[in-house]
Amino acid sequence: MEFERGDAVLVVDVLNDFDHEDGAELLASFRERAAVMRETIRAARTSGIPVVYVNDDHDRWDSDAPRLARDAAGGKGGDVVTALLPQPEDAVLLKHRYSAFDHTSLDILLGSLGIERILLVGGATEGCVVQTAIDAREHGLKASIIADACATTDSGLEEVALRYAEQVGGIRVVRS
Repeated sequence: MEFERGDAVLVVDVLNDFDHEDGAELLASFRERAAVMRETIRAARTSGIPVVYVNDDHDRWDSDAPRLARDAAGGKGGDVVTALLPQPEDAVLLKHRYSAFDHTSLDILLGSLGIERILLVGGATEGCVVQTAIDAREHGLKASIIADACATTDSGLEEVALRYAEQVGGIRVVRS
């Protein structure tokens, strides 16, 4: 993965305990794609590119990101999640909607860092990842989805969502 000045890697919803209706499908996809997620995050850190985590707060409303990370690391997919945990230099924001921009301070954070393009990894592609990418464009940012670094609950739905993002949303879909 090649990064440019003004890039940030946005890690969406990887702090997951997979204890929900479609958790088994999502965890299976995470297991298949976690290596590319890890490598993208590692490459960004090595290149000095900001890594920003935005994660669903699971309706806790307590803003306790460290507890969310501990719970995810101790959950069903802990072996996968542990390798994806934020580091002290990474920003972590919590969200309550699909888009990482919806009622969060993400746009302010990215603006303060001089970010022009976000590269998205995480899950689920057909939900939070694509919605975040579309909203990034609405905020005047370029957006790229690294498709093989994003997990899904349904590969057919993922294909439709990525095609929509690319053809209608003007989002670049890449594979590592």
